[in-house]
Amino acid sequence: MSFLLVAHGTRVQRGVSLIGDLAARVSRTLDRPVHVAFVDVLGPTPTEMLSATTDRPTVLVPAFLARGYHVRNDIPAHVADSGHPDVTVTPALGPDPTLIRVLVDRLLETGWHPDDSVVLAAAGTSDTGALSDLHTTATALSAVLGSRVELAFAATGEPRIADAVAALRERHRGRRVVVASYLLSEGLFQDRLRASGADLVTDPLGTHPGVTRLISNRFLRAGAELSGMRGR
Repeated sequence: MSFLLVAHGTRVQRGVSLIGDLAARVSRTLDRPVHVAFVDVLGPTPTEMLSATTDRPTVLVPAFLARGYHVRNDIPAHVADSGHPDVTVTPALGPDPTLIRVLVDRLLETGWHPDDSVVLAAAGTSDTGALSDLHTTATALSAVLGSRVELAFAATGEPRIADAVAALRERHRGRRVVVASYLLSEGLFQDRLRASGADLVTDPLGTHPGVTRLISNRFLRAGAELSGMRGR
């Protein structure tokens, strides 16, 4: 059985390196190789990686924090184009309670205080399912923090991060504004978060141990189900 982690892709080398580091951490946890592919910007593509493993079943985990176009359309298209006869694609990583705990950890390590205003910053999407997932995550984080968390976007969607930060600063004068990055890796979007004018910006979820556990569990669960079906 082969394991494939599929991410978006970025031209920023530190973002590419972070995804590679994340895959390496998952690989050590599972004690088996975890390969990486990207749906945009750079390669190898999922089609290329799957075409090289047609001789064995493959579990593909989409490294995306919400369902959306890449998960619903791009990845299935790559699977079909590869000609691979036996690919199991797991759901996107979010929404998931594990990611809420990771977000809280990132806030705490950045210096968040309960009096701060918080913006949950996502990449952005026009997909209704992905938007629903992001609002679910913002609502869950609000419940844990005990105050409303505003959802904003680095690219597609309104409000944009800088606008949300400015609005909160105007609405809650004297309070700090903290941006909670709901991004998986470094890149252009994380740079936009840091340039948003917020008092504090958390690091991407990236290689937090919780993300490693979440991805590892996705691989293990899908692999066990696949093995069980083959054993019937």
